[in-house]
Amino acid sequence: IYTTFLSTLFLVSQTLFHSYIFPSTYFYFPSSFLKKKMSTIFFLPIFLSFIFLHSTNANYWLISPGYYPSTKFKSMSFYQGFKNLWGPNHQSVDNNGINIWLDRNSGSGFKSVKPFRSGYFGASIKLQPGYTAGVITAFYLSNNEAHPGFHDEVDIEFLGTTFGKPYTLQTNVYIRGSGDGKIIGREMKFHLWFDPTKDFHHYAILWSPREIIFLVDDVPIRRYARRSDATFPLRPMWLYGSIWDASSWATENGKYKADYNYQPFIGKFTNFKASGCTAYSSRWCRPVSASPYRFGGLSRQQRQAMNWVRSHYMVYDYCRDFKRDHSLTPECWRK
Repeated sequence: IYTTFLSTLFLVSQTLFHSYIFPSTYFYFPSSFLKKKMSTIFFLPIFLSFIFLHSTNANYWLISPGYYPSTKFKSMSFYQGFKNLWGPNHQSVDNNGINIWLDRNSGSGFKSVKPFRSGYFGASIKLQPGYTAGVITAFYLSNNEAHPGFHDEVDIEFLGTTFGKPYTLQTNVYIRGSGDGKIIGREMKFHLWFDPTKDFHHYAILWSPREIIFLVDDVPIRRYARRSDATFPLRPMWLYGSIWDASSWATENGKYKADYNYQPFIGKFTNFKASGCTAYSSRWCRPVSASPYRFGGLSRQQRQAMNWVRSHYMVYDYCRDFKRDHSLTPECWRK
């Protein structure tokens, strides 16, 4: 694709220069002038190609997944699917979305009205610019309230940052554990190929009985397969969103803390999608898919896009952390 594009651009620029900028009379100029112009004609396509690739977000077509699951699921307004969980005075709801914020007094969170046992869960999110160290903006599945101390969780978390440094998107999967000293996280962290503070982007979790797939603007960035019942969340979970102070670990392992001179820290959510099998659905309810395949998995183009993101933007993989005890994460040996 890239070679075809450059070739086409070269031919177009040549034609334009010959037809409009340097018509046939041009060739009667002295040879020294001709050489300079011919040099311009030769290098112009390369120059235009450079300008084009750097004046547009070329990454989007370089990593096109070829399939867009977010378009397959209907959007809903905030009150159609959610309710306040905590910090009601730190929430502002409009027709379709919600803004939640953190200041020195409180953060805020919301929760789906229904639990699910599988489905596609997405939201378009816009993050706070500037200094956000120590602040977590999260969109996740959990059953912590139903199973305190022994819960499952699937996370999309944005780890706050300092001036001039990018946000880190952390994905995580917990199975039957909590903050009791026995917790086993399965963190994978990424930087993004865009600035998440400039506009809304769509972030989603596809959870089925076979796999968990994390997506950003429909590009799969991580697939967590069900290797065994012991390493996969199977109990119903609710969908949550929150913003809170995690200064002890969120930014460079706690090196930088939340600074409330920059408050309020705001997370904006809209375009909610939550489709799938609820905990109350019949056992015949069919899990949804994140790919063209009815029974899940990823297409070849989706896998290529995921591998491209992992090779260019992944900054941490728990399976590659040799300081960890991987007897507790046996899936790492079966990748």
